[in-house]
Amino acid sequence: MNILFAGTPKPSAKILRALCNETSLKVVGVITKPDKAQKRGNKIEQSPVCIEALKQKLNIFKPDSLNCEELRKSIEHLNVDYIIVAAYGKILPKWLLDFPNIMPVNIHYSLLPKYRGASPIQSSLLNNDTRSGITFMKMSEGLDDGDCIEQYVIDIKNNHNKITLENDLCDLSISKILDILHGLKNHKHNLIKQDNKLASYCSKIQKSDSLVSFTETANQIYSKFKAYYEWPGVSFIHKNTLIKIKDMYLIDDNNINLLGKEILLLKDGLYIKTSNKVIVITYLQFPNKNIISASDAFNSYKDFFNE
Repeated sequence: MNILFAGTPKPSAKILRALCNETSLKVVGVITKPDKAQKRGNKIEQSPVCIEALKQKLNIFKPDSLNCEELRKSIEHLNVDYIIVAAYGKILPKWLLDFPNIMPVNIHYSLLPKYRGASPIQSSLLNNDTRSGITFMKMSEGLDDGDCIEQYVIDIKNNHNKITLENDLCDLSISKILDILHGLKNHKHNLIKQDNKLASYCSKIQKSDSLVSFTETANQIYSKFKAYYEWPGVSFIHKNTLIKIKDMYLIDDNNINLLGKEILLLKDGLYIKTSNKVIVITYLQFPNKNIISASDAFNSYKDFFNE
């Protein structure tokens, strides 16, 4: 079976590598986002999928638009059974959806119709969901509203963050994808239409989402810490200084004594009162500085926090 793959980030590159290692599959081309210039040093940054495709010596297409004639001409000679999309970042136009012999398949990291859109993993963590999963979906022209092929559920653990949950979902999709593709070829799957009345949507994460306020609950802050762990992270402002939280935990005792203060820096952590509990920041980062432990912060910034 011949595969045209479309994806961009690291987990998608992992899926691409797994597809290339399957002897019953042949990846005949890869579509990924164009290279972009880094902010520092004017270096060109290639997507993780592009880097993996280069290692696999695959045909790579990086169009600015999927409706460009150049892309059509570049792939029209390919014999494609499936287009497999994993976090590519753009909706495929009709001509591309109609291109494969069997089906265009999307791997979506939620239990559709819940969390259609760009940030399903972050949304599940922000909402303190107890379970997530993957949906193999027949792609349509809408946003994640195609027919479901199969769904697989995974429990969300207390220590899951965006990276670890995404890795687990990626591994789950890799373990199931070959069965999905062979099953579709042999007409073993009954496609199920999504109930649009149950649909929910999630938007693209913005850098501004990283700022937290201690008028929020401790659980809300911790959920943001887990959801934004990879990017954009979480930060707070103290004395007009933006400080990034690099690691933290919650204290369940609502009556912990901070010596009458809202913020107290001790050697084992930066203790901060929220609207309901205390959070403890164990690693933090000042602007243009390295990440430091609370112990190092106590030695260097005690007066900044405690005076």
